[in-house]
Amino acid sequence: MTEPVTDPATDVPTGPVVVLLDHHTVDGAPRLRPPVLELLTLARGLAASTGSPVHAVAVEPGLAQAAAEELGRYGVARVHDVVLPGADPHLTPVVAEALTAVVRTDDASAVLLASTFENKEVAARLAVLTGAGVVSDATGVTQEDGVVVVSKTVFAGTWTTRCAITTPLAVVLVKANAVPAETVADPTTPQVEPHEVTVSPSALRATLVRRTERAASGRPELAEAQTVVAGGRGTDGDFSPVEELADVLGGAVGATRVATDEGWIGHESQIGQTGVTISPQLYIGAGISGAVHHRGGMQASGTIVAVNTDPESPIFEIADFGIVGDLFTVLPQAAEEIRRLRG
Repeated sequence: MTEPVTDPATDVPTGPVVVLLDHHTVDGAPRLRPPVLELLTLARGLAASTGSPVHAVAVEPGLAQAAAEELGRYGVARVHDVVLPGADPHLTPVVAEALTAVVRTDDASAVLLASTFENKEVAARLAVLTGAGVVSDATGVTQEDGVVVVSKTVFAGTWTTRCAITTPLAVVLVKANAVPAETVADPTTPQVEPHEVTVSPSALRATLVRRTERAASGRPELAEAQTVVAGGRGTDGDFSPVEELADVLGGAVGATRVATDEGWIGHESQIGQTGVTISPQLYIGAGISGAVHHRGGMQASGTIVAVNTDPESPIFEIADFGIVGDLFTVLPQAAEEIRRLRG
């Protein structure tokens, strides 16, 4: 890797901040996931401290052109439309090598990614290829005295830490809902540039045999949702009140490990240390005792509401609002009152 461009007076890296564009498919077309817009907001703040531009990387065919106008509203100067002859853009070794090529071309100072399972693997591989320092599950990122400083919570959300990345290239994975997404006052017109990358044979050792898209539920993704309604053992397998309230609030449905192990809901809905880590603005836990492994996945939520028949449940210790009652009574009443208030 070439050394990043620095300011001779301060030795501070001044290369672009690069953002990997995650997407989902809507009506057959690729669309940016909401956390990407948050990443672009953070990237602008990071780049502004050194007067650097924000660049984006699209590895999904058609995404760069489809998202160019929206990226301009978030201040992106250039979009690398990566072309991968003979390689599958859904494989993490391939994405890591594509990002490495862009980093070297741009002399980038930082790379921001959404903190997902796949991207954590991409970031680890990128670090091996470039010697970068990596911090995952970040809640904020700034540049202080020429060093990228990352904020993150640890120990199940009980401690907030600040980590300095001292390597020339910083790679940061940011949790969804870390910051509000904000557009720029004067939108840009990003340069969309094809960037052909020939990946190494080692990145092609694995072959993707089949991909099955999960059926759309109409709800936001659990890890990205600003509102999550979760159910546990207290549902006794009936998640209908949980789903009803989630739909009224426009939120996602989550669950405890017990609920997923019992087969009451899919494992993709599991929240906790061995499931999905979330940080929504509002979390409502219904029939959930608050075991430590579940709390580790949701304790960073903005506002926590607990509904449980047992007043001694541990979840009440961290709840901002607690309701001692039957979820099958409380949740439908809440949903009905919300509908009434909305007219």
